[in-house]
Amino acid sequence: MKHPMPTAHARLAPAAVLSMSVLSLAGLSSMPDVAFAQAYPAKPIRMIVPFPPGGNTDIIARGVATRMQELLGQTFVIENRGGAGSTIGTEVLARSPADGYVVGFVSSAHVFNAAILPKLPYDSIKDFTMLGVAADVPTMIVAHPSLPVKSVRELAALARKNPGKLNYASSGAGTVGHLAMELLSSMNGGSYVHVPYKGSGQAITDVVGGYVILMAASMPVFVSHVQAGKLRPLGVTSAKRSRALPDVPTIAEQGFPGYEVSSGFGMLAPANVPAAVVKTINGALVKAVQDPAVRDRLSSQGAEPVGSTPEQHDQLVRSEIARWTKIVKQVGIKVDGS
Repeated sequence: MKHPMPTAHARLAPAAVLSMSVLSLAGLSSMPDVAFAQAYPAKPIRMIVPFPPGGNTDIIARGVATRMQELLGQTFVIENRGGAGSTIGTEVLARSPADGYVVGFVSSAHVFNAAILPKLPYDSIKDFTMLGVAADVPTMIVAHPSLPVKSVRELAALARKNPGKLNYASSGAGTVGHLAMELLSSMNGGSYVHVPYKGSGQAITDVVGGYVILMAASMPVFVSHVQAGKLRPLGVTSAKRSRALPDVPTIAEQGFPGYEVSSGFGMLAPANVPAAVVKTINGALVKAVQDPAVRDRLSSQGAEPVGSTPEQHDQLVRSEIARWTKIVKQVGIKVDGS
């Protein structure tokens, strides 16, 4: 009597059947992640800008977000959460869901805070997913036209003769403008009185009005005022001159070799955002800053379009925190709470 041929399952050993079952379950368990990544973004994306409206970070963030939402097919809802040198809004970002629907757009204050403040309510590296650098922006020192100087060299000479009599505004303690002026002072560039504001908007208004005589900040907020003759540019802090204002010399050119301060503006998200979502956001960010209209707008404001990878962004944040921690210690820069 012939026995019937065994079925496919019958020919498999019990262990093999078990292995297939486990693999099948594993495949099913990964399906939601795949489906989520394919569907992303399925709703509007909230972008936290940890500064008030009208400042450098806000200007650049809105310009980049406008193009990104066209590329992704979802609205970017800008939420300005200023205060405490950007730490309030950045903490909100750190505590948000890591699903890709809450992102942040930060300036170099993210790096400076880590270098200056010993007790931040978050870890500037571990609590975030780096999504990419959008642009690099040199800082510029400007003066009200009533101040009788036309360069940083002349400003430094005047400040050395009148220590503690010249005041300067910044968008807050520990921001790029604050550190730029303190670094200049430490290099025999004179002595100044710091007047910190809660964001650059009101600070610029007061400098244009002559209530404060000097200011250092990233270039985008100054360009239109300089072109209108309301503010006098004294020098840019980058290693090279800006294409937006090529006639303005660098501070290094003016007798301060090695002086360099720049401000990287980038996108962050809470830690542990899915890799597929990171790839999607970064792809849109890179395409946005490569768009000719966006590049022209950024360049005209003094910003240099970048569009880095998340890995490059992470390396930059780590290296800049290390660099500025060393500078802050050498110069002796302190802010409240440090």
